[in-house]
Amino acid sequence: MSAYVQFADTAKSFGSVEVVRKTNLGLERNSLVVFLGPSGCGKTTLMRMVGGLDDPTSGSILLGGEKVVRPDRRRGMVFQSYSSFPWLTVERNIAFGMRYRGDITSAQKSERTRHYLDLFGLADFAASYPNRISGGMRQRVAIARTLAAGSDVLLMDEPFGALDALTRERLQVELRLIQIREEKTVIFVTHDVEEAVFLADRIILFSRRPASVVADIDVAAELGPQRPLEIRETQKFFELRNKVLHLIRNETGTAV
Repeated sequence: MSAYVQFADTAKSFGSVEVVRKTNLGLERNSLVVFLGPSGCGKTTLMRMVGGLDDPTSGSILLGGEKVVRPDRRRGMVFQSYSSFPWLTVERNIAFGMRYRGDITSAQKSERTRHYLDLFGLADFAASYPNRISGGMRQRVAIARTLAAGSDVLLMDEPFGALDALTRERLQVELRLIQIREEKTVIFVTHDVEEAVFLADRIILFSRRPASVVADIDVAAELGPQRPLEIRETQKFFELRNKVLHLIRNETGTAV
């Protein structure tokens, strides 16, 4: 299968500091790929280049065969910080993602807004403001707004990092289900090994800065596409988590 997102000799430096070493990598459409690596290794820079927020120093990034040169609505980003607009209700926050779409009517925008309110379990809070809902709900709003905008690729930079453990688990399960149902390509950045193994169809493990690919792990082949929470308690999950943890410990020089 041809790659939907293609890194072609992609490298990035900030001044004299090399952040991303020349990278060649292809990501399939409708897959959930996790970029895993030590904090500060350059994985977020790679994701930002996919989003068109940073330009490669050399090489290029292709999306569907077209060179990425600037941000557009095909790629939406969700960050760790809650990016809801406090002066807008939940419903209007989600609708805000479609403000520049001239290819759909006002009625279609309203229909899409209702669809994502229902999909993310936010319909009962449509008239609420972000300061009246939980952190987990605010992240759901941010993801729903990005999907409503019509993004084919969802770029997520440690979006669950600030959440409590139970909320984080629940949103991880929801993300897997929504990614499959909505047929989205997701690049998810984290340094949490267990989160990476639970979420990923595929893990790309990066070295310390400058980032280079250390391992490319086909998680779906080992765990399958379905990820109920109970899978965390299985021997397969435990063994794969330990394998990835061992690789990252070797890379960071941490004693095993």
